[in-house]
Amino acid sequence: METVVETPLQTEHLHRLTDDTGIFQHTKFGIPDRSKGYTTDDNARALIAAVMLYKTKRDSRSLNLIYTYLSFVHHAQNEDGSFRNFMDYNRLFVEERGSEDCFGRCLWAIGYTLSEPSVPDNVQNTCRYMLNKALPNVTNLNSPRAMAYAIVGLCYLLETPDATTYTFPYPYVEEEIAAAGFLPRETIVGFVRELAYRLQMQYDCNKEAAWQWFENNITYSNAMLPWALFKASRVCGSVDFQDVAKESLGFLASLTFSDQGYFKPVGSHGWLLRDGEAALYDEQPIEACEMLLACREAFAILGDQTYLILASQCFEWFHGHNSLNQSLVDPQTGGCYDGIHSVGLNLNQGSESVISYCIAHLVMNDA
Repeated sequence: METVVETPLQTEHLHRLTDDTGIFQHTKFGIPDRSKGYTTDDNARALIAAVMLYKTKRDSRSLNLIYTYLSFVHHAQNEDGSFRNFMDYNRLFVEERGSEDCFGRCLWAIGYTLSEPSVPDNVQNTCRYMLNKALPNVTNLNSPRAMAYAIVGLCYLLETPDATTYTFPYPYVEEEIAAAGFLPRETIVGFVRELAYRLQMQYDCNKEAAWQWFENNITYSNAMLPWALFKASRVCGSVDFQDVAKESLGFLASLTFSDQGYFKPVGSHGWLLRDGEAALYDEQPIEACEMLLACREAFAILGDQTYLILASQCFEWFHGHNSLNQSLVDPQTGGCYDGIHSVGLNLNQGSESVISYCIAHLVMNDA
């Protein structure tokens, strides 16, 4: 396999996509497309990337990104703990409630932020406040990916000592917070166990000898499902969760890594139906990022070096070890192109793509 020369991470495009409200959803080539506005989905993902950046750099620019993205997610939260998603350029949300996936992504971002001790206390307290509001909605989730996102976020929280404790530098007077306290650890573990069990049951209902998957099709953010069960297996001490995670990740890998040794995600233009053929295009950066994260988790739990090789191939997908043999990283902007089409690269550089590359790069460098 050809050695891919790693490109240093540039963050200017991430900053360029971000104004004082949040990160823009789309671009026209490399220019922020204000007409498409913002989403909570992207600001939650961007919060994860910003926390990783701050962990690495401990600089004010990365910290400012954390405040901007968390402020957006906080503003998106409804009083009942749910989240709105789409916001236009006039800073008006265009819906009363976002999708379940949006809710799950917010829990992932909040839980991950709480897991990083370098983040200031006031940021962590805000996350705890938001999570307390959100948690009563967890058991109402039905989307498997929403459940997976939520599991990942709650597991990050549970894996971190003292992450469930408020830290106030002086007596805090806001009545609703002072009276609330954080939900007991056992309650949060219970949420993780219930969601993971439901994913396991969905897997058992759909799998066959030649189809080891949770649904009758393979669509988007596929690797989140086994990743979530790997994390739940550690928190809950469940061999069953681990077995399902290992088997389903192996099946997904058999469909998404080519014989030539590069990552080839199921295309978003048609997906893959049971007993059908996988759509070849469009290949999207988020799939490479999330598969990388799942493989890294599998290595951490199982200790099999094969998963590290697969994670490296996911990272190398960004740099040209892919079906097109072209890098998706723009050397001028540091941005990431939006994917691989049948006719070549999608030259737009939207937030989901640049965030996915940023997270992948930082994780591969042990952020």
